[in-house]
Amino acid sequence: MNLPNKITVSRILLIPVFMLFMLADFNFGTVNLLKTDIQTSHVIGGLIFIFASITDWLDGYIARKYNLITNMGKFLDPLADKLLVSAAFIILVELGTAPSWIVIVIISREFAVTGLRLILAGGGEVVAANQLGKIKTVTQIVAIISLLFNNIYFESIGVPFGTIMLYIALFFTVLSGVDYFYKNRRVLLESM
Repeated sequence: MNLPNKITVSRILLIPVFMLFMLADFNFGTVNLLKTDIQTSHVIGGLIFIFASITDWLDGYIARKYNLITNMGKFLDPLADKLLVSAAFIILVELGTAPSWIVIVIISREFAVTGLRLILAGGGEVVAANQLGKIKTVTQIVAIISLLFNNIYFESIGVPFGTIMLYIALFFTVLSGVDYFYKNRRVLLESM
């Protein structure tokens, strides 16, 4: 297993650690961040999520720079992203920070695209994420981070930044899903 794939696997292994800090009641007290008291365990969980998200960029950068792109990496990297993002969104629903209907739409898109990837892989095709998929991932990560840190509020515009980013992420999630299915409609139709 090459270095980028090891980094991807480490991202998957960080998910239970992230979940533990976000969901277990460690009673570490609170931290005042941007005029808001946040549980210290949630700050730790948020930092773990940020670190895991950075590994998404890092493994891709190393794979491209050193020509270490593999079919395993093309499959594992989006899977790791989906697992991390899905876990974070489900946690945000449990914490009452994200509406469940948005999270259902986002996770449903992830399952649908993963299913399409499996159909494509059965036909010998492995498709890497396209630009819309990358924008979707970035907007989701920014939304999650701001929501994990108590929905950072921008007083100048009077709206919580995390909520704005969540709707932007929803838009790009749906758009990239439609684009992915449209571009691969031939393979999908042939497999029916």
